[in-house]
Amino acid sequence: MLMEKTDSLPAVRQKKIHYGYVILLLGFLTTTAVMGFARYGYTTILPSMMKGLGLDNTAAGLLASGNLAGYMIFSLVAGYVASKYSPRVIILICMLVSGGTMVLTGLAGNLWTALTMRALTGIGSSGSYIPMMGMISAWFAPHRRGMASGVLVAGSGVALLVTGFLVPRIISASPLYGWRISWYVLGMIVVLLGLFIYLLLRNKPSDLGLKPVGAECEAAGTACAGADSSTAGTEVEKDGAGAGWKNIYGSRTLWLLGLVYFAFGFSYIIYATFFSTSLVADKGISQGQAGSMWALVGLISIFSGVLWGAISDYIGRKYTLCIIFALMAVSYLLFGLGGSILPLYFSAIIFAITSWSIPGVVAAACGDYVGARLAPAALGMVTLFFGVGQAIAPGIAGYMADLTGSFNLVFILASVVAGLGSVGSLTLRSSKA
Repeated sequence: MLMEKTDSLPAVRQKKIHYGYVILLLGFLTTTAVMGFARYGYTTILPSMMKGLGLDNTAAGLLASGNLAGYMIFSLVAGYVASKYSPRVIILICMLVSGGTMVLTGLAGNLWTALTMRALTGIGSSGSYIPMMGMISAWFAPHRRGMASGVLVAGSGVALLVTGFLVPRIISASPLYGWRISWYVLGMIVVLLGLFIYLLLRNKPSDLGLKPVGAECEAAGTACAGADSSTAGTEVEKDGAGAGWKNIYGSRTLWLLGLVYFAFGFSYIIYATFFSTSLVADKGISQGQAGSMWALVGLISIFSGVLWGAISDYIGRKYTLCIIFALMAVSYLLFGLGGSILPLYFSAIIFAITSWSIPGVVAAACGDYVGARLAPAALGMVTLFFGVGQAIAPGIAGYMADLTGSFNLVFILASVVAGLGSVGSLTLRSSKA
């Protein structure tokens, strides 16, 4: 027995952390940069940016729509290129584009220059985020994808936490130019993170002679802890010779998933874009307190993706999406009807608990339906629906706010659309398309 214990010690010392977890960290940082700083930084910068450029709510919504239109336009191309070429190189180039145009946004002197830069930032965000999310299907076995995708989207929560505290302080220190300085700082962070991520990123496990995280469990034919029985064991079949582009564009399930993703894009972006503006303009809350509430959302939301991703690994993607959408609908309704601080905080907390979960669950579902090789392209396809939703929503919301004099009806509209997303989620299939 003593000899057995002695012989086992070297094996324990030689055990290493799978490189897939390094990829997960890099994906987390990518999301923090191109989804958090590049997109949601706009939420806290917006009130001062509107004053600096003399924008009304409609123009502010147009700026947000421009960013999201750029994201939408490039989403299909990003998925295709990432499936055919090197995601590592594409992610680097697009992060440099995203960060560079954020800096240039700070130099903008009018609406149209800012709109152009925000659209280019959206293109860069799409070209880096979609390939990174798609890579999770290559690095993690099906029963680990929900959790892994949840870790990635948690980066948005960290970005909210940082911008919620950082941006109001920059603006307070320089009321006239603070919004410009904020874009400079956030843009340079994105550029530096892009260079760091490129150094460590690898496209697939086989590049390092590895198998995906959790592949040993499935290869052995054992019951994987937390495995979704609807998807486990189908990976080889879906990545085999019969797989092709028709698995994506001819998939009824992916089209339905895209429509559900549209509901998320339309509803959440209204909340994320006009959260601070509505609190300041409609609820009489200071920009500093609004920033603190947004930071609270960021802190809590860090765990939302991991929580719901893990839940989706157990109960399936469609039921998880149904529950998340229902909770979001309640959050938006509370914000639209809330006249005191308490329901506003309840709304923020519910949103935080669910906020970044849907992209992770959708990314995991894409891998389930078409396999690792085509997952980036499938995610690109459904992201087109998501992009349309979030591209048109801010403009509509800004116009409605100018027309009615408040954002209350806008948030009620978001609640209705989220409710439709909850019902639509039940139309999805639990197994491959």
